[in-house]
Amino acid sequence: MSVETFHYGIDNLSSYKALAICKGKIKGVLSEEARVAVRKSANIVASIVDSDQIVYGINTGFGPLCTTSINASETKKLQENILKSHAVGVGEPIEKDLAKLMLILKMHALAQGFSGIQEETLDRILWHIEQDIIPIVPKQGSVGASGDLAPLSHLFLPLIGLGRVYYKNEVRETTYLFEELSIEPIHLGAKEGLALINGTQFILAHAVKAVSEFHRILMSADLIGALMLEGLNASIKPFFKELHVLRPYPANKFVAGTIYNLLEKSEIVHSHQNCSRVQDPYSLRCIPQVHGASRQAWLHLKDLVEIEINSVTDNPVIIDDELTISGGNFHGQPLALPIDYACLAASEIGNISDRRTYLSLEGDTPNVPKLLLKATGLNSGFMILQYTTAALASENKGLCFPSSADSIPTSLGQEDHVSMGSIGSRKLLQVLHNVDHILSIELLCAAQALDFHRPLKSTAILEAIHSAVRNKIPHVEEDQPMTEIMEQALHFVKSGELIRIAHTVAEQNNIAYLPEKEEVFNQY
Repeated sequence: MSVETFHYGIDNLSSYKALAICKGKIKGVLSEEARVAVRKSANIVASIVDSDQIVYGINTGFGPLCTTSINASETKKLQENILKSHAVGVGEPIEKDLAKLMLILKMHALAQGFSGIQEETLDRILWHIEQDIIPIVPKQGSVGASGDLAPLSHLFLPLIGLGRVYYKNEVRETTYLFEELSIEPIHLGAKEGLALINGTQFILAHAVKAVSEFHRILMSADLIGALMLEGLNASIKPFFKELHVLRPYPANKFVAGTIYNLLEKSEIVHSHQNCSRVQDPYSLRCIPQVHGASRQAWLHLKDLVEIEINSVTDNPVIIDDELTISGGNFHGQPLALPIDYACLAASEIGNISDRRTYLSLEGDTPNVPKLLLKATGLNSGFMILQYTTAALASENKGLCFPSSADSIPTSLGQEDHVSMGSIGSRKLLQVLHNVDHILSIELLCAAQALDFHRPLKSTAILEAIHSAVRNKIPHVEEDQPMTEIMEQALHFVKSGELIRIAHTVAEQNNIAYLPEKEEVFNQY
């Protein structure tokens, strides 16, 4: 079976494709077209070194040392020194897949031919990706200003034979590993060290992963929310299109249409159409407005990530043999702001999910007992599960303080405004991780609540989800250790299994599950 090929520096890269390259589902290559552009840019840098022209980072020092001239014989040493001096990150290493994503994203940016990088250097980066020999990168140390200087320095230390790498599930010192593999370190040319460490690839790698994780969470939240609506005998009317055309936010319409399609032919819904309840609490009734607002924030982040992925973000930029620009494309602010917005939006998905879990325990729904257990008193039922969702929802609120609201001068005042996008991006992934747990607990409670409505049936998709859960997790009759049950529920959410079930059943039964007119919210 042939693997799709992606051409670094030439093709348009998406977050989906970047993750697919990382997982080995797409093969990234450096085409001859890209190689020509790279060689041209490297030749321009070589000409600058041989001339009397002064260009930042090529024949000058870095940051506050930008007025210090470097003679031609020392320009290569300068580039190795910048990797050594800037590799000052601290904390636990980022996950291996994030570091690999950083390599992929940097490869694509450099291969566009505006950075003065050598062809041989790109071939070595490509070798690291293909051999899955991935550098160790500490989590902390970037302020997201001159790019992610410290993380990127750690990422590229192995090019010159330093640092540590993941190799066959082990952490190895690069020096000794290269000796075993008979690999020689490369020698950086003028401008190369600066090109390697200037850029937003640490922020961007986290954002790429967040775009994927957030989308999965949004799709799962709609499905779990619909299951809870069934479990709590909620009204379908708040999801009628007649309501949402009067306030036509596209994402709200998408969520409302999705929930309506999931509930429309439910026996449970039709069984309480004439009940005395006038309206449901907000966490049930306002799912389109809350989930929709978060979905719009996800789309905003996704759109800006797609721009950043295909951008040149180092400095200086080699436009042509007449023009070299020392600018600010490395500054993380364009990502830092939408990352903070997405962090808040993700937290709100967990916040409203916790409220629905709380409602499921109250015992106000006919046939659904308090704490979701018939024999309470001796048994606490599902009561303490909501403590966990409450703790995680509150932890997320603390993580929502916008990192981009902060700035602190660095580099002796050269870098006097910084984005803190690296901190925001790490927080976003933590919030998403917490929301996964919150949603998995709501899934447990919704499935338990739905059991009490038997023999009435829900719709094909929701019944398939409920059956899949029950195949792994039995109905709870009395208090028992919940850890294993919670882990099973988390797997349904985190693996995307709920979404796969929904798509499969919709396709098999020719069900209009997702609104076609707002397909942008399902494209990933």
